[in-house]
Amino acid sequence: MSIERNSLLTSILIDLPWANILGDAWKYFRRLVRGFSQEGMYEVLDYESTLHLLNKKGTKAHFSKSKKVRYLQDNIIAYQDHAWGDGEILLNYTTSVGKLVDQYRAGYKTHLIISLREEKNRGDIDDFEISWDVDCGFLKTDGFWDTDITQRTKKIQINVIFPKDRHPRRMTMTETNMSRTHYLGDEFRKLHPDGRMSISWEKNNPKLYEHYLMKWRW
Repeated sequence: MSIERNSLLTSILIDLPWANILGDAWKYFRRLVRGFSQEGMYEVLDYESTLHLLNKKGTKAHFSKSKKVRYLQDNIIAYQDHAWGDGEILLNYTTSVGKLVDQYRAGYKTHLIISLREEKNRGDIDDFEISWDVDCGFLKTDGFWDTDITQRTKKIQINVIFPKDRHPRRMTMTETNMSRTHYLGDEFRKLHPDGRMSISWEKNNPKLYEHYLMKWRW
Protein backbone atom coordinates (compact mmCIF):
# COMPACT_ATOMS: atom_id res chain seq x y z
CA MET A 1 0.00 0.00 0.00
CA SER A 2 2.85 2.43 0.84
CA ILE A 3 4.32 1.97 -2.66
CA GLU A 4 0.96 2.79 -4.23
CA ARG A 5 0.57 5.77 -1.91
CA ASN A 6 4.02 7.07 -2.80
CA SER A 7 3.34 6.59 -6.49
CA LEU A 8 0.09 8.52 -6.19
CA LEU A 9 1.82 11.38 -4.30
CA THR A 10 4.60 11.51 -6.89
CA SER A 11 2.06 11.64 -9.69
CA ILE A 12 0.21 14.52 -7.99
CA LEU A 13 3.40 16.49 -7.45
CA ILE A 14 4.49 16.01 -11.05
CA ASP A 15 1.11 17.18 -12.33
CA LEU A 16 1.15 20.40 -10.26
CA PRO A 17 1.84 23.63 -12.27
CA TRP A 18 5.17 24.31 -10.55
CA ALA A 19 6.20 27.06 -12.94
CA ASN A 20 3.09 29.07 -12.11
CA ILE A 21 3.40 28.42 -8.38
CA LEU A 22 7.04 29.48 -8.25
CA GLY A 23 6.36 32.50 -10.47
CA ASP A 24 3.53 33.68 -8.22
CA ALA A 25 5.65 33.13 -5.12
CA TRP A 26 8.48 35.21 -6.60
CA LYS A 27 6.11 38.05 -7.50
CA TYR A 28 4.69 38.04 -3.97
CA PHE A 29 8.19 38.07 -2.46
CA ARG A 30 9.23 41.03 -4.63
CA ARG A 31 6.10 42.97 -3.65
CA LEU A 32 6.79 42.23 0.02
CA VAL A 33 10.40 43.38 -0.18
CA ARG A 34 9.42 46.48 -2.18
CA GLY A 35 6.79 47.30 0.44
CA PHE A 36 9.33 47.16 3.26
CA SER A 37 11.85 49.23 1.31
CA GLN A 38 9.27 51.95 0.62
CA GLU A 39 7.92 52.02 4.16
CA GLY A 40 10.48 54.60 5.24
CA MET A 41 11.53 55.58 8.73
CA TYR A 42 8.37 57.50 9.61
CA GLU A 43 4.92 58.49 8.43
CA VAL A 44 3.04 61.76 8.84
CA LEU A 45 -0.33 61.46 10.57
CA ASP A 46 -1.24 65.14 10.16
CA TYR A 47 0.49 68.01 8.37
CA GLU A 48 -0.45 71.68 8.29
CA SER A 49 1.67 74.45 6.79
CA THR A 50 1.14 78.21 6.77
CA LEU A 51 2.92 80.77 4.60
CA HIS A 52 2.31 84.25 6.00
CA LEU A 53 3.09 87.09 3.58
CA LEU A 54 3.85 89.99 5.92
CA ASN A 55 3.80 92.97 3.55
CA LYS A 56 2.38 93.94 0.17
CA LYS A 57 5.80 94.08 -1.51
CA GLY A 58 6.48 90.41 -0.74
CA THR A 59 9.84 91.20 0.85
CA LYS A 60 8.96 89.68 4.23
CA ALA A 61 7.34 86.32 4.90
CA HIS A 62 7.13 83.75 7.66
CA PHE A 63 6.61 80.02 7.15
CA SER A 64 5.50 77.53 9.80
CA LYS A 65 4.41 73.90 9.75
CA SER A 66 3.06 71.36 12.19
CA LYS A 67 3.78 67.66 11.68
CA LYS A 68 2.55 64.75 13.76
CA VAL A 69 5.13 62.06 12.96
CA ARG A 70 4.94 58.36 13.82
CA TYR A 71 8.18 56.37 13.62
CA LEU A 72 8.08 53.12 11.66
CA GLN A 73 11.44 51.67 12.68
CA ASP A 74 13.49 51.24 15.86
CA ASN A 75 16.61 53.15 16.91
CA ILE A 76 15.93 56.34 14.92
CA ILE A 77 18.05 59.28 16.09
CA ALA A 78 17.51 61.92 13.36
CA TYR A 79 14.78 63.53 11.28
CA GLN A 80 15.29 65.12 7.84
CA ASP A 81 13.56 68.35 6.89
CA HIS A 82 13.88 70.16 3.55
CA ALA A 83 13.13 73.57 2.01
CA TRP A 84 13.44 75.56 -1.20
CA GLY A 85 12.27 78.87 -2.65
CA ASP A 86 13.31 82.26 -3.98
CA GLY A 87 15.10 84.88 -1.92
CA GLU A 88 16.79 84.15 1.38
CA ILE A 89 15.15 81.17 3.05
CA LEU A 90 15.57 79.35 6.36
CA LEU A 91 16.27 82.52 8.33
CA ASN A 92 15.75 82.10 12.10
CA TYR A 93 15.01 78.37 11.70
CA THR A 94 13.40 76.76 14.77
CA THR A 95 12.16 73.28 15.63
CA SER A 96 10.24 72.16 18.71
CA VAL A 97 11.68 68.63 18.57
CA GLY A 98 15.42 67.98 18.59
CA LYS A 99 18.13 70.31 17.32
CA LEU A 100 19.29 71.35 13.86
CA VAL A 101 22.81 69.93 13.47
CA ASP A 102 23.54 70.05 9.71
CA GLN A 103 22.23 71.22 6.35
CA TYR A 104 23.31 70.78 2.74
CA ARG A 105 22.16 71.77 -0.73
CA ALA A 106 21.23 69.13 -3.34
CA GLY A 107 19.80 70.54 -6.56
CA TYR A 108 17.13 73.12 -5.77
CA LYS A 109 16.49 71.73 -2.26
CA THR A 110 18.21 72.40 1.03
CA HIS A 111 18.15 69.35 3.30
CA LEU A 112 18.30 69.84 7.06
CA ILE A 113 19.27 67.19 9.60
CA ILE A 114 17.56 67.40 12.99
CA SER A 115 19.14 65.40 15.81
CA LEU A 116 16.29 64.02 17.94
CA ARG A 117 18.56 64.01 21.02
CA GLU A 118 17.19 60.60 21.97
CA GLU A 119 16.40 57.25 20.39
CA LYS A 120 12.96 56.76 18.86
CA ASN A 121 11.34 53.36 18.29
CA ARG A 122 8.54 52.01 16.13
CA GLY A 123 5.19 53.46 17.18
CA ASP A 124 6.61 56.53 18.95
CA ILE A 125 4.99 59.84 17.98
CA ASP A 126 6.44 63.37 17.89
CA ASP A 127 4.71 66.70 17.22
CA PHE A 128 7.08 68.90 15.21
CA GLU A 129 6.57 72.67 15.14
CA ILE A 130 9.01 74.08 12.58
CA SER A 131 9.31 77.65 11.29
CA TRP A 132 11.59 80.04 9.43
CA ASP A 133 11.59 83.49 7.83
CA VAL A 134 11.96 84.39 4.14
CA ASP A 135 13.43 87.63 2.77
CA CYS A 136 12.62 88.88 -0.76
CA GLY A 137 10.98 85.60 -1.76
CA PHE A 138 7.68 86.82 -3.22
CA LEU A 139 8.46 89.88 -5.30
CA LYS A 140 6.60 88.84 -8.45
CA THR A 141 2.96 89.36 -9.36
CA ASP A 142 2.61 85.60 -9.84
CA GLY A 143 3.55 83.72 -6.68
CA PHE A 144 3.58 80.07 -5.70
CA TRP A 145 4.25 77.72 -2.80
CA ASP A 146 5.13 74.06 -3.38
CA THR A 147 4.48 71.18 -0.97
CA ASP A 148 6.14 67.82 -1.66
CA ILE A 149 4.88 64.58 -0.13
CA THR A 150 8.08 62.68 0.69
CA GLN A 151 6.68 60.38 3.39
CA ARG A 152 3.44 58.47 3.70
CA THR A 153 0.94 61.09 4.86
CA LYS A 154 -2.60 60.80 6.19
CA LYS A 155 -3.75 64.41 5.86
CA ILE A 156 -2.42 67.78 4.69
CA GLN A 157 -3.66 71.34 5.00
CA ILE A 158 -1.92 74.20 3.20
CA ASN A 159 -2.59 77.84 4.13
CA VAL A 160 -1.41 81.13 2.66
CA ILE A 161 -2.15 84.39 4.49
CA PHE A 162 -2.10 87.66 2.51
CA PRO A 163 -1.65 91.18 3.95
CA LYS A 164 -4.69 93.39 4.34
CA ASP A 165 -3.56 95.79 1.60
CA ARG A 166 -2.87 93.15 -1.08
CA HIS A 167 -5.30 90.27 -1.48
CA PRO A 168 -4.98 87.60 -4.22
CA ARG A 169 -6.99 88.10 -7.39
CA ARG A 170 -6.77 84.42 -8.38
CA MET A 171 -5.74 81.22 -6.55
CA THR A 172 -5.25 77.67 -7.83
CA MET A 173 -3.94 74.38 -6.47
CA THR A 174 -2.23 72.00 -8.90
CA GLU A 175 -1.52 68.31 -8.29
CA THR A 176 1.55 68.28 -10.50
CA ASN A 177 2.01 64.57 -11.17
CA MET A 178 -1.70 64.14 -11.83
CA SER A 179 -1.79 67.25 -14.07
CA ARG A 180 -4.91 68.35 -12.21
CA THR A 181 -5.64 71.97 -11.24
CA HIS A 182 -8.33 73.21 -8.83
CA TYR A 183 -9.57 76.79 -8.80
CA LEU A 184 -9.79 78.06 -5.21
CA GLY A 185 -12.90 80.20 -5.03
CA ASP A 186 -14.69 81.96 -2.17
CA GLU A 187 -15.28 78.73 -0.23
CA PHE A 188 -11.51 78.43 0.31
CA ARG A 189 -11.08 82.05 1.44
CA LYS A 190 -11.44 83.67 4.85
CA LEU A 191 -11.36 87.39 5.58
CA HIS A 192 -9.92 88.12 9.02
CA PRO A 193 -11.13 91.00 11.24
CA ASP A 194 -7.82 92.85 10.74
CA GLY A 195 -8.25 92.78 6.95
CA ARG A 196 -5.86 89.92 6.14
CA MET A 197 -7.10 87.13 3.88
CA SER A 198 -6.21 83.45 4.21
CA ILE A 199 -6.59 80.70 1.60
CA SER A 200 -6.78 77.09 2.85
CA TRP A 201 -6.78 73.78 0.99
CA GLU A 202 -6.71 70.29 2.48
CA LYS A 203 -6.61 66.69 1.32
CA ASN A 204 -6.80 63.28 2.96
CA ASN A 205 -4.30 60.57 2.00
CA PRO A 206 -2.27 62.62 -0.49
CA LYS A 207 -0.27 60.55 -2.94
CA LEU A 208 3.34 59.77 -2.09
CA TYR A 209 5.81 61.87 -4.15
CA GLU A 210 3.05 64.21 -5.36
CA HIS A 211 3.83 67.93 -5.65
CA TYR A 212 1.01 70.25 -4.53
CA LEU A 213 1.57 73.68 -6.06
CA MET A 214 -0.47 76.58 -4.72
CA LYS A 215 -0.30 79.54 -7.12
CA TRP A 216 -1.70 83.04 -6.96
CA ARG A 217 -1.82 86.33 -8.81
CA TRP A 218 -1.86 89.38 -6.55
